Amino acid sequence: MILALFIVAAALSVFLIAALVVGREARRLDAVAPRAVYDLVEATEFVADLLPSSTQGRLTLDELREMLMLHMRWLHAQGLQPDKVVDLPQDIRDVVLITEDQLTGYLLAEAGKAGVELLEDVDVVYVVQAHLAYFDAIGAVGPTASSTDL
Repeated sequence: MILALFIVAAALSVFLIAALVVGREARRLDAVAPRAVYDLVEATEFVADLLPSSTQGRLTLDELREMLMLHMRWLHAQGLQPDKVVDLPQDIRDVVLITEDQLTGYLLAEAGKAGVELLEDVDVVYVVQAHLAYFDAIGAVGPTASSTDL
């Protein structure tokens, strides 16, 4: 009888401890931004697959990779790619609007400096659209701006 009572008490204690730990971790993870992991090799392959065949014929994978790195540097300069993002709470205070036009203009200006020879300017537009699609696929895209944010 005492042994059965002890087993029931131990089982209840284990259940209570487990429930408290799981509840605490669920609350902590709810306040933390979901991790979107950016992999340059994966991004390059993803973007290359989405590009029209004409653009694929004009850009090498090295040039494409360089354009993606330029994009990432630009995002960092805009404050959207912090140096350390491990378990940061979601506390974005300033509205940062990013448009495809801004990014396309930046990449057009910087591509030549980085040694990327663009035969057609429209290739940059396709790269930007495909790269933004990759961000969406990995869950790294924030909400779309409303007309009041503009």
